[in-house]
Amino acid sequence: MNIHPMTENYLEQVASLEVCCFSKPWSREALKEELGNPQAVFLVAEEKGEVLGYIGMHVVFGEGYMDNLAVFPHARRKGVGKNLVETLIAWLKQHDGLFLTLEVRLSNQAAISLYQSLGFEEAGRRPRFYQEPVEDALLMTLTLRNQ
Repeated sequence: MNIHPMTENYLEQVASLEVCCFSKPWSREALKEELGNPQAVFLVAEEKGEVLGYIGMHVVFGEGYMDNLAVFPHARRKGVGKNLVETLIAWLKQHDGLFLTLEVRLSNQAAISLYQSLGFEEAGRRPRFYQEPVEDALLMTLTLRNQ
């Protein structure tokens, strides 16, 4: 498995992954816009040209905000998600990041466990953050260095 920046070559596969994983998926066009965004960091995990998963983050003044983490069902429980998050954390540390924060569905225990294993802590909740179905989000943050 290789992890590297998302390029235009992967947009179709990543857009398909979005549809597979999310009730409100990002479009191919929205993903393409991020390729030119200097505040965006989008990475893909791939093997032999096949996307296994991807992760996206926006960074503003050293503050990282994870947008999405998605892994195709056939590639889950094989370390793809963990490797993507670890790579994103390493990138943020190399660029003097302060913290990385994210929202996750309260019902997504697999993701919550993954984030906790990497040092993320609960920072709050966002009521009714998700739609289809409506659900609260757990806000989790990993502090990289004190401000």
